Amino acid sequence: MEVAGIGPLVVSAQVACVPAPSVFRCGRNMADWIGLVPRQNSSGGKARLGSITKAGNRYLRQMLFSGAMAVVRRAMQGTQLTWLVRLLERRKPKVVAMALANKNARIAWAIMMSGERYREPQVIAA
Repeated sequence: MEVAGIGPLVVSAQVACVPAPSVFRCGRNMADWIGLVPRQNSSGGKARLGSITKAGNRYLRQMLFSGAMAVVRRAMQGTQLTWLVRLLERRKPKVVAMALANKNARIAWAIMMSGERYREPQVIAA
């Protein structure tokens, strides 16, 4: 629950819906299982990414998206999440929220696999 956009409801939904984190090889596989990754149409070595697949657990996807939208709204008012603000300059808020929901699902998988607490990424001074 220390991750921005993941609260007690999202955590309880993940614990209830995800069978076991070890079933998934990586965080992207879990995000794909939830339905948070774009559809891929590839031909001749050229990958074309489409819209979100919406295949998977609808309730968990809605919960992750709602939490991400709350973070996006807060970022639009101005917060410390600089990468999110930079992404909001280029993309629409709902697209950014889906990207954040995808990132949160991957972080949640890593936390469930390791059993450790979430540590905020450290900014490296140049």
